[in-house]
Amino acid sequence: MSWLRALKETARSGLKIERRRLEPLIAIRGAAGLALVIGVGLAFFGPVVAASSAFGAFQAAIATFQRSWRPRPVLALVSGASLAVSTFLGYLTGSHVLLFIALLVLWTFVAGLAWAAGPTAGIIASSNVAIMLVTITLPTSVAEAALHGTVIAFGGVVQAALIVLFPVRRWGAQRDALADALAAEADYARRLRHDPVAEFDPVPLMTARSAAAVTPRQARRRPAELRGTRGVAERIRPVLASLADPGMGVPDEGPERDRVRELLAAAGSVLDAAARAIRHGDPVRLAAPAVATLKTPDTSELLGGPARRAADRLGVLLADVIETAEGEGTKEEQAEGAEAAGVIAPHRRRPTLLRLVPVVLRSMRAEIRPGSPILRHAVRVAVVVAVGYLFGVALPFGHGYWAPMAAVMVMRPEFSQTYARSVARFGGTVVGVFLATVIVQAAHPGVGLSAVLAVVCALLMYLLMRTGYAVAQACISAYVVFLLGMAGDDWSQTVLERVVLTLVGGLLAMVSYAVYPAWETPRLRNRLGDWLASDGRYAASVVDQYAEPAERGRDDVRAALLATRVARIAWQEAVATAQHEPVRNRGLSRAAADDTQHVLAQFGRAAMLMEAHLPEGGATPVPAAAQFADALRRATERGAKDVRERRVPRWGAVREALAQWDEEDSLRGQTADPVVRNGAGLLLETLEEFSRGLDGSTAGSAGAGSAGRT
Repeated sequence: MSWLRALKETARSGLKIERRRLEPLIAIRGAAGLALVIGVGLAFFGPVVAASSAFGAFQAAIATFQRSWRPRPVLALVSGASLAVSTFLGYLTGSHVLLFIALLVLWTFVAGLAWAAGPTAGIIASSNVAIMLVTITLPTSVAEAALHGTVIAFGGVVQAALIVLFPVRRWGAQRDALADALAAEADYARRLRHDPVAEFDPVPLMTARSAAAVTPRQARRRPAELRGTRGVAERIRPVLASLADPGMGVPDEGPERDRVRELLAAAGSVLDAAARAIRHGDPVRLAAPAVATLKTPDTSELLGGPARRAADRLGVLLADVIETAEGEGTKEEQAEGAEAAGVIAPHRRRPTLLRLVPVVLRSMRAEIRPGSPILRHAVRVAVVVAVGYLFGVALPFGHGYWAPMAAVMVMRPEFSQTYARSVARFGGTVVGVFLATVIVQAAHPGVGLSAVLAVVCALLMYLLMRTGYAVAQACISAYVVFLLGMAGDDWSQTVLERVVLTLVGGLLAMVSYAVYPAWETPRLRNRLGDWLASDGRYAASVVDQYAEPAERGRDDVRAALLATRVARIAWQEAVATAQHEPVRNRGLSRAAADDTQHVLAQFGRAAMLMEAHLPEGGATPVPAAAQFADALRRATERGAKDVRERRVPRWGAVREALAQWDEEDSLRGQTADPVVRNGAGLLLETLEEFSRGLDGSTAGSAGAGSAGRT
């Protein structure tokens, strides 16, 4: 993609306004907390201190809107406390330009590294740097700086207290994540009726898994309908795929296929009903036709073999989903009743806030390595903020913090987000400052009216922030104008200085990415190789279970499945990011990326079909499966290396292992389980198709070193 087209696409993305579900009660709660803090500040300390406390409350409320599974009061407290510390330290060095710039660079660098802990930590840390640049200009002494830091922290405490006293949809984020996962599986079941080999995006299941991690304290208060449902949903997906797949014995047309379509439609209806019940906390309302389809005895007469086993298993799993959605819990989760006696039932543990600190530090330290996109982002943002601050001081406007503040707020580790937010921030700033100035010139508000207008702008921002960054920035710009006007800022300077310095900050952010980029395009082959290797380990773990059936081996299969989902999502995100980058193709065309992605998805699906029919402990082993699994594991590891080094993988070892399997079965006069044998053949076919798809993008450049290699 050319630079001109990339700029056009990112500008359009930044200015895009979307229709999203609004959350008025949460917005009103955040604005009420802000109004309370401003009112207390005005009553006891005056407009300048009130402005500082308002920044703390404003930022604490924004933090609670971020995508996080932690309790919202914790986010508000962390945001308020960290901003208070930033403001106090910033004021101590603010009178010494060189010392302050050194602190600013260090603080911003750490904020850039905070993205290693996730977007919520990165956004809170970046916002702290941006707001610190404003708040350190308000105090006039160390004692006042301490007071300002205290009232900023008080703003976070107020927002946290309001969340506790006036909760809106307790466990709402976790409910939505689990309901989205069930709804995604319902949609998958319906799509399988028409396309028996339809793909499934694992993102909803991964999101639900993240949401299911709780601290011991949360585990005691978690609603019963959130316990165990995700695990059942995970097991439903391979059963649905196995039931629909023609390779499992059901022909493409005929009475058997019609019954499979009816079962899939009924499963979709039940999963949708469970999703609605969990999302809203209501009883499950099942459609009578769906229940009748699942209970009819005709299924056992029409279906046989793997398809019949899948249908029976589907009915059991759907019954478990209904139980948990009703709040009764699955049979596996009944032990959670022991919580009343003080015993914590098994659950995915999320570390408490104090235990999380070393985890975050390790994540940040791990990014201090050559080639890390997070490290490059930290270096970029630290340099840009320092240069922007010097620009702001040198320009004859005053309020030089606008430039670095704009830069740190728009910069992200990704190119497209940085450029889109730069354009959106400038456009939103122009609109917000213009509207605020018109109101000021028309109404000449005093301190009280300025505070009211600031709260109204904050309310609009909380309400509309998810509709687009440009809309949110317009509200924030007007909010800052009214708030600083309340503190005695000169209205006449606001328009020109904010617009020019915001433009300077945005341009610095955009230039920095062009000069010191972290492109995802050159890393696409690495991401593809990682996905291939993880897919191979997952498939090999499944095949190993047929060689030595054992319940304890299921943990290895589960771990391998989660690893391949992580690798797949990393690949999808990389492709989406690279799509908007102004980088020449470097060895992987878009067609090759699409082809190999589709093939690897089918490879994982073949392994998933075998997982749906894993033998129970004590079943008859398939010794030849062990050799095939070992060959598959080794070949995909070598293939991943070939992909990274721009060679086309060869699969001779896998082909030989499969041929030896058939030869051994022929000598013994035995026939292997058709599920595992057919699945093994399908795995080999998809690997060979993967090489063909990759070879199409490397015509004439396939490495000779891998030719003929097994």
